[in-house]
Amino acid sequence: MGAGGRMSDPTTKDEQKKNPLKRVPHAKPPFTLGDIKKAIPPHCFERSVSRSFSYVVYDLVIVSILYYIATSYIHLLESPFCYLAWPVYWAVQGCVCTGIWVIAHECGHHAFSDYQWLDDTVGLILHSALLVPYFSWKFSHRRHHSNTGSLERDEVFVPKPKSKVSWYSKYLNNPLGRVVTLVVTLTLGWPLYLLFNVSGRPYDRFACHFDPYGPIYNDRERLQIFISDAGIIAAVSVLYRAAMAKGLAWLVCVYGVPLLIVNSFLVLITFLQHTHPSLPHYDSSEWDWLRGALATVDRDYGVLNKVFHNITDTHVAHHLFSTMPHYNAMEATKAIKPILGQYYQFDGTPFFKAMWREAKECLYVEPDESTPDKGVFWYKNKF
Repeated sequence: MGAGGRMSDPTTKDEQKKNPLKRVPHAKPPFTLGDIKKAIPPHCFERSVSRSFSYVVYDLVIVSILYYIATSYIHLLESPFCYLAWPVYWAVQGCVCTGIWVIAHECGHHAFSDYQWLDDTVGLILHSALLVPYFSWKFSHRRHHSNTGSLERDEVFVPKPKSKVSWYSKYLNNPLGRVVTLVVTLTLGWPLYLLFNVSGRPYDRFACHFDPYGPIYNDRERLQIFISDAGIIAAVSVLYRAAMAKGLAWLVCVYGVPLLIVNSFLVLITFLQHTHPSLPHYDSSEWDWLRGALATVDRDYGVLNKVFHNITDTHVAHHLFSTMPHYNAMEATKAIKPILGQYYQFDGTPFFKAMWREAKECLYVEPDESTPDKGVFWYKNKF
C-alpha cells in the first residue's frame, strides 16, 4: 500500500490455537541467520526514499489536521462535549505521533533510505520534535540490538535475578502494587531511562543519555551526543516560545498530553516485546547473538499495528534484520515463520491484558533448578 500503511497479516488458525505461554526453545537453533535471510524475498531489503517519505508526509498531515481541528473547534463545543473532545484528541494524536516516533526509530537503524546522512537528518528532526535525543538513543539502542537477551550486556528492560530484586518488590506483588508500578512505568519510565538509565544495564558510574562523556558512549560518538542535545535545546526553545505566546495550558493540551501518550506507548511496546513468560534470557555462558535476537515476541495491537507501522507485530524480523524498512517487514515475517518454527513467538493477547499479565508473572529471572542449563534464565514471580 501507499503512505496509509499495510494491513497486518492475518493470524493463522494454527497460531490462534498455539499456547502463547509455552516456552520457546533455548537450545542453539538448527538454522543460521543466512538460512533465514535466504527465505526472505530480496526486494524486502530494498529501501525507497520516496516510499519512506510518503509515511512521514502521511503522518504529519494527520497530525496537522488533528491540530487544526483541536485548536479551531474544540473550544466552540458546549460543556461537557469540550471536555470529552480533548481526551479523544489526546489519544488519537498520541497514537499518530507514536507512528512518527517509529519512523525516526527506523532512521536510527539506517532503514529509511540508502543514505546515512538523510536517515540521520530526518531522524534528528523527528525525534527532537518529540524530545528524544536522536543520536544518544541511536547508539544505546544499537547496543540493545547487538546484545538482546543478554543479562550482562543488554541495554533496556534487563530483568534482574531474584537475588538482586529490590526489597520492596514483594510488597508490590499484588493488584494495587501492580497498578502503581504500571502507572509509574508508563508515565515516567521513558524520561527516567533517558535521564538516569532506569531499567537499563548497570554501568560502573552514573549513566545519562544527555551526557556526552557518560559511560554509554565512546570517544567517536561524543560529538553526535552534543548534536542530539542541541536538537533537544532547539525543540525546548520552540516549546517555550509557544508557551509564552499561547499559554502553558494550551501547550499542555495541544502537545504535552499527546507526548505523554507517545512515551507511554513507547515504553509499553518495548516492555511487551521483550517481557513474556515464554522467553529466555541468557548469561555469558549461554548467550549468542542469534538466540538473543530470537528472544522477543510479536504482539497484536489491532488497528494500532498499522498506526505504529507494524513495529508491534514484526519485531522478531526487525531484530534479525534491523535495516529492513518497516513496509516490507510483514512480508518478511510471513516468509521466515516456516524457518523459525518453534523459535518464532507470537502472542495475540490484547495488549492491555498482556500488560497486566506480564506485570504479574514476569518479576525476576532464574534458571530452572531441575535443568543443567544454568545459563538460561526464565521469568518467575514467587517470592
